[in-house]
Amino acid sequence: MRITVSHTKSKQEVTRAVDRSFDDLFRNIGIIPIQFVEERRTWQGSTLTFSLSAKMGFVSTPIKGTIEVTDRDLTIDADLGLFERLIPATKAREAITNRVRGLLT
Repeated sequence: MRITVSHTKSKQEVTRAVDRSFDDLFRNIGIIPIQFVEERRTWQGSTLTFSLSAKMGFVSTPIKGTIEVTDRDLTIDADLGLFERLIPATKAREAITNRVRGLLT
């Protein structure tokens, strides 16, 4: 899944907002209660590489990807694992896009 959202803030402001609110980006994107564990994230310049495991009862699926911050855009490239089969892509994309926009206001 790829999501790009334009912004008017400085690259540093957007980077700090993403770092501060990363945990909220994928939370509650569906109706299934999900717990995130084994989170790993590293910044290399203005690109955040992340991985985590999403647990739904006895089922666990990895989520991994990158978030790139440029002077004008924030782009999320994410592999949502099993989520892509359980949650409609349009619903997941809409929920994540709304959260990103909330970060940038």
